[in-house]
Amino acid sequence: MTRELLIRLLWRALALFFVLLGLIGIALPVMPTVPFLIAALWAASKGWPRLEAWLLNHPKYGPDIKAWRDHRVIKRRSKLIALVMMATGYLVLWLFVPQVPVWLKAIVGVVLVVVGCWLATRPDHSPKET
Repeated sequence: MTRELLIRLLWRALALFFVLLGLIGIALPVMPTVPFLIAALWAASKGWPRLEAWLLNHPKYGPDIKAWRDHRVIKRRSKLIALVMMATGYLVLWLFVPQVPVWLKAIVGVVLVVVGCWLATRPDHSPKET
């Protein structure tokens, strides 16, 4: 097996891993879908042009993926849903998972606040739309 083939197969495996996580996100409302599909697009762009094209042209997720890829834009509605789901998941962690140590819950909270602040500060429309 050549080195180039091995590298391409590794990129494809990573792309499939992210697609799988995205599919899990469709079924589990507390897990995001589009961020994993964006990561899958990144990996596919390194070694799987057909998957890259499929993701970009997907009827439901393609527009969000293209908006991120082209302008680093996350729609306001998507940001709101993500922030509400993050907060809900964190509340569930505190109220219904007592076996998790408080220090770990605090670390999760800090990570969620950092990610939430980053997410909230992303533009919600492309520069052309202003």
